[in-house]
Amino acid sequence: MRTTSTTSLFWTFLRLGCTSFGGPIAHLGYFRTEFVTKRGWMTEAEYADLAGLCQFLPGPASSQVGMGIGYRFAGVKGALAAWLGFTLPSALIMFAAAALLLQYPDWASSGVVHGLKIAAVAIVAHAVVGMSQSLCPDWERRIIAVVIAALLLIIPESMMQLIVIGAAALYGWMRSPKRTPATFAKPRFGYLAIFFGLLIALPLFAHTKSLEMFSGFYRTGALVFGGGHVVLPLLETQTVAKGWISANDFLAGYGIAQALPGPLFTFATYLGAQIGGWQFALLATLAIFLASFLLLAGVLPMWDSLKNNVTSRTILNYVNAAVVGILAAAWVNPVAKTALVNMHDGVIALVAFLMLQLMRTSPILIVTLCAIASWSLS
Repeated sequence: MRTTSTTSLFWTFLRLGCTSFGGPIAHLGYFRTEFVTKRGWMTEAEYADLAGLCQFLPGPASSQVGMGIGYRFAGVKGALAAWLGFTLPSALIMFAAAALLLQYPDWASSGVVHGLKIAAVAIVAHAVVGMSQSLCPDWERRIIAVVIAALLLIIPESMMQLIVIGAAALYGWMRSPKRTPATFAKPRFGYLAIFFGLLIALPLFAHTKSLEMFSGFYRTGALVFGGGHVVLPLLETQTVAKGWISANDFLAGYGIAQALPGPLFTFATYLGAQIGGWQFALLATLAIFLASFLLLAGVLPMWDSLKNNVTSRTILNYVNAAVVGILAAAWVNPVAKTALVNMHDGVIALVAFLMLQLMRTSPILIVTLCAIASWSLS
């Protein structure tokens, strides 16, 4: 397996953390472009396998995919380097926003921010097309992807993602030509023990405000499935409901987080800063990502071996088709539904998509051009 230095991983993900606009679904498109298309470090199937695993796990899916890429090339240190690089830019910006938001309340509704959302429409569409060509090569898997996309649009619940992936896995097991027992490496029970131990112990010892916040944010990262928008009500319960932050400040921060590159979960940085300054911002950021890191580090070794089994490989073929359907549904709602509010937006998105698809234009340039176009029209 290819190896690379933690320093190289850090700088690669730091650049992605500065340029990956559009939210968690768009991030998967950026990662695919960087590590599959551009660098060739992973095959399409390897990347889809990792994305499929992260769909199963609670927490921020795009950050977990980044950690998983880092883990593959440099072990635990690589996972940490990838997470730090991808998270640091947006975390610093969210910390600054917590201090400056009251002075600049119109940031979240600017034309530039809207342009970033339009860019995400083109980038996600490009990723869906590319992945569907590789992962749905026959009509059976294409139909599965379409049916799953339609089902998720009808029932847009995060739990439904788990249900359709589980159903695809079961169908793949039934379609397997040879059902053989898997031989796989043992999961790293130390990481899993820490994961469950903290989940149980933290609420018992949360006798101070800092520990109570850390416990609540860790529990949010450990129990939220689907990531992205799903985290909103859980964090609202942990902050606004306790009187730690006003509802207006909460929603304003969430709007800013939507417009920034990097993981949406750095919204926790903003909330921590609002609650208690930089110390709380640091605690909140570590807490909400810690559960994902422990869970992924514990499960990934088992996944690597399991996927090489004949039966497991067949199952993953159909899970990958389900992932394409999930991405397609997410492209429609919330990505396109939120970003495309008039005909001008649709034209900008279409031109950006064609530039990506036919001209292989850099996503960074696409983001810049969309922001400029939206700003000029606004």
